Amino acid sequence: MTRVLYFHGFASSPNSEKIRALREILASDVELVTPDLNVPSFERLDFEAMVALGLDTGRAIAPCAIVGSSLGALVALDVVRRGMARPLILIAPPLGLAREWLPTLPPGDPVEVFNHVRNANAPIHRAFFEQVAATDADRDAPPVPVTIFMGIDDETLPFQRVEAVWQRWRPHAAPGSRFVAVPGGNHSLVSSVVEIATEIQTRCV
Repeated sequence: MTRVLYFHGFASSPNSEKIRALREILASDVELVTPDLNVPSFERLDFEAMVALGLDTGRAIAPCAIVGSSLGALVALDVVRRGMARPLILIAPPLGLAREWLPTLPPGDPVEVFNHVRNANAPIHRAFFEQVAATDADRDAPPVPVTIFMGIDDETLPFQRVEAVWQRWRPHAAPGSRFVAVPGGNHSLVSSVVEIATEIQTRCV
């Protein structure tokens, strides 16, 4: 079966609602391989370890495409930048926003944030946010075709900022790249799983 590498978002897991919905739609022809990016643990989350796991998983399965949701989009971009040249599908990616996360955090270390898996606040060390702020994975257009799904009503990321990065990428983007603005779409974009699944199938089947 055709395999796709999927990176979930921050404080999420391979069992997210969106992943379950996509698996159900794609079950007949595409297998989603979804490594748990909470490495080595949520409390000690490490961006470099996330990217390393992504690369190792990709090398093991030879995916036809790479999907990244929210923070997972930055992991996907870094994995491609480090040599895994596969078409990208980015869902609500925080393009151009990594450095803005750090100033919004409350003081102290560890930091308490909401964890969707635990459905409660959980501690995480401040060093993780410093790592994310230092990444430049989204600086340049990726060297592969990229499709971006972004909700116009995203409650977490400012749509205009993400679209502005796409417009900067656009003259240098690989052929077949596109930006999909989803009217009424929120950050999860669970409502767009059919369209996302169709894009995966288009890239792979």
